[in-house]
Amino acid sequence: MGILTLPTLVRLRASVPAATLVPFHSTEREKLIRKSLYLRKPGLQTTQLVRYYSSSITTTRRRMSADATADSSDVGERVEAAEVAAPEDVVVQYVVLRRDLIDTWPLGSVVTQGCHASVAAIWEHKDDAFTLRYCSPSALDSMHKVTLEVKGETQIVNLSEKLKSAGILHKLWIEQPENSPTCLATKPYPKSVVSPIFRKLKLCK
Repeated sequence: MGILTLPTLVRLRASVPAATLVPFHSTEREKLIRKSLYLRKPGLQTTQLVRYYSSSITTTRRRMSADATADSSDVGERVEAAEVAAPEDVVVQYVVLRRDLIDTWPLGSVVTQGCHASVAAIWEHKDDAFTLRYCSPSALDSMHKVTLEVKGETQIVNLSEKLKSAGILHKLWIEQPENSPTCLATKPYPKSVVSPIFRKLKLCK
C-alpha cells in the first residue's frame, strides 16, 4: 500500500463516521501532517488512518488556538503591569517599512507612507492611555519611535497578522489606488511590552 492520498481519503468519507472526520481544506501545517501520516503510522488500516489523521489535526488546531490565546493574554498582562508600575518605561511607537520600496521609490514617498501609518495608528487609538501619554504636551518634544524594515509585501502582511495574533494594535497602511500594503505602525506602547515582538527585525538604515 502506498501513501494515502487526498482523493483516496475523500472516497473513504462514506465508510467513516462523520464525527471522526475534519474538513480537508486545511492549512499548510495540516497538509504536511496529512502527507506524513502514512510514513509515521505504516501499520494502520485505511479507516484507522483517516481517524488518526482527524485526531492529529484536531490536536494541532487546539494547540495553535491555545498558543494564540496565550500570546494575547501575555501582551495584556504586560500592558497592565506597565500601566501600574512603570511611568519611567518609555512609551514608543514602532514603524515598519518595506526595504524593496526604500530601494526603488523616492525617499520622500517612503517617508510619506510611514507618516500615514503613524498618524493613522495614533488617531485610531486617540483615547488610549498610552497614546494620550505619548501625545501629552509634556511629551510632544520628546517622542520616541523605532523604525524597522522588512523585505517586501509578503513580509509586511505576515507581520501584521503576527501582531494581530499577539493582540498588538497597529495600522497596516494600504496605499490607494494601488491597494498595496506599504508599511505599518503600532499605536504607542511601553517599550517593554512590544520590543520582544520586533526583536528579530532590522533597524531601517
